[in-house]
Amino acid sequence: MKTISKIIFLGLLLSSSLFAQKPYRYGTTAANFLEIGIGPAVAMGEAYVSVGNNISSIYWNPAGLAFQEQPELIVMDQAWVAGIANRYAAVAITVPNVGNIGLSMNHVDFGSIAVTNLRYQDGTGEFYQASEYAMALTYARSIVNWFSFGISTKYVSSTIWHSGASALALDLGVAIVTDFFSPTGNQEEGMRIGMSISNYGSKMSYSGIDMLNVIDIEPDEAGNYSTVQGEYKTDSWDLPVIFRAGVSFYPFYTHKHNLLVAMDVLHPNNNSESINLGLQYDMAFIRGTHIFLRTGLRGMYLYNGDEELNFFDSAIPYSAFTYGGGIEYNLFGRQAIALDYAYRSMGLLGYANSFTLTYQF
Repeated sequence: MKTISKIIFLGLLLSSSLFAQKPYRYGTTAANFLEIGIGPAVAMGEAYVSVGNNISSIYWNPAGLAFQEQPELIVMDQAWVAGIANRYAAVAITVPNVGNIGLSMNHVDFGSIAVTNLRYQDGTGEFYQASEYAMALTYARSIVNWFSFGISTKYVSSTIWHSGASALALDLGVAIVTDFFSPTGNQEEGMRIGMSISNYGSKMSYSGIDMLNVIDIEPDEAGNYSTVQGEYKTDSWDLPVIFRAGVSFYPFYTHKHNLLVAMDVLHPNNNSESINLGLQYDMAFIRGTHIFLRTGLRGMYLYNGDEELNFFDSAIPYSAFTYGGGIEYNLFGRQAIALDYAYRSMGLLGYANSFTLTYQF
């Protein structure tokens, strides 16, 4: 337990130092779809780095995948702002004496956008597409019954009409299970600690005809550019690296009812530090059926966020509020299926809904 105490102390020390820093580097990263949360965690204010113990941990903290006890499949569909579609899918299996292995795909489709030029500023009749995706291979294992680690190797791709870029990245995480604050005295219901770093890797360097710095060019009678003289841009962009550290615990826990409280501290490389808070109420019924109610606050203490109210001296941005719920139903044997819904406010941009289906087989 001395080791755990040291880890907690270092985590608190790190979080306090993070908030002493000033915000910097706004709008300086590429592939920012990697910051869009997935799964039931969205309804909990995205405070999930210490909570995850199943397949959705692949995104939040790969170490949580080590606690998965049987194969799982997850599929999510999320309607983002401005007609943007975000879809996520993953499958994970348990290999005895080896660990848990997962494969995931995160895809964003920006839809079709009209092509314009100087002569046809309302559109030429053509349309171009933009899309991004990330594929990840994850490995997680428990070293002892209270400590696990996980790592994801990730390939990231971005395409905008005739230009594109790609990068390689890593997600690293650890998870710790303690008996602190356990209402039952069991370690499984005690406080959990999680830390992860996401999207640490190479830079995105876009290339293609759309990245041309024009030196001498004239449109033809139709307003199109057929002859191009120039040189290609070579600008590179960092990926959105996010460090997360969090804790979660049960204020009360019984056979049929329990309440989970979670808090995450975030340190991104393209925004100011912030805190996410989440609650989950779990009610059990016959045959192992569970109903979940979730809510949370995300982005507390974000610098220059659009403020709606003041909460414990924290400026709460419009996009802070989240809520949702879900139901998990046991089919037969160890098989189970779960359907979850999450709502998040997007402030002036409206809101986003997501639906997640999880199957244990």
